[in-house]
Amino acid sequence: MSRWILSWVCWGLACVAAAAGPAAPAPTLGCLIEPDKVADLGSSVIGVLDSVRVERGDMVKKGQVLAVLRNDVERATAEVARTRAATEADLRGAEANRVLAQQKLRRAEELVAKKFLAQQALDQAQGDYQVADQKVLQIREQLRVWGRELSVAEAQVGLRTIRSPFDGVVAERYLSLGERVEEKPVFKIAKIDPLRVEVIVPSSRFGTIRVGEVASVKPDLPNAAAVDATVALVDRVIDAASNTFRVRLNLPNPDLRLPAGLRCRIAFGEAAPAASTPAAGASLIGGMRLDTNLPAFKGRLRH
Repeated sequence: MSRWILSWVCWGLACVAAAAGPAAPAPTLGCLIEPDKVADLGSSVIGVLDSVRVERGDMVKKGQVLAVLRNDVERATAEVARTRAATEADLRGAEANRVLAQQKLRRAEELVAKKFLAQQALDQAQGDYQVADQKVLQIREQLRVWGRELSVAEAQVGLRTIRSPFDGVVAERYLSLGERVEEKPVFKIAKIDPLRVEVIVPSSRFGTIRVGEVASVKPDLPNAAAVDATVALVDRVIDAASNTFRVRLNLPNPDLRLPAGLRCRIAFGEAAPAASTPAAGASLIGGMRLDTNLPAFKGRLRH
């Protein structure tokens, strides 16, 4: 009788396992792969493009010069300021004059002490030394002012140089050599490492997606494998019109293999479960776990 019960239990568990079948795959959602940053670069001053050093599709580094506006006047002004700030002849002449005035003052003090010179001559020597000392201080301050003027002139030259604010790719070049730059941007720069994945999620899944979670992203490219992206932002406000909320993910792209602007499919929580081994006193029957330590199970076997 006990053998018949055991066979019946095993057959029932096998049927349940067969009916359950493999676990259903996680539902996927449409998404869009975008650049992490996009910047329209222009000039803060009006001018004419004198040189353009990159073209559309070129990779650029942070701080790299992309274009230069005509700056003949500004460079000439900076050169004059640089020459003036580097001139120390007036300072050396003033310092020499102060040394001479100091020597005259010492001799006057000695002669007055010996009653060979009147006090009025000593007063005159002291006045000459103070004037010479103030002249040195004045020239030093003038040199500092000229140094600041040089910084201003160099900054004006820098305003006519367009540089990349970050590592990326030139997505667009709007103007060409010789064109006038006013309010319109000259370049569009896109940062594509990392990439940004934007997905619109139904409100029914609010609370199931958390920052730091890893999701599987399948780019819409032939033979493109799924890649992992990490949730960086989950909106806390649901759009009432569509009853959805937005989720943003970071997608590493160190080899720049994936381009920006791709459509994709995304699945959250698709990590495969870790394989587990049966515990002591347990058996696998029909792909399901059967615990033979249960009192009810042992009791049936006794009968």
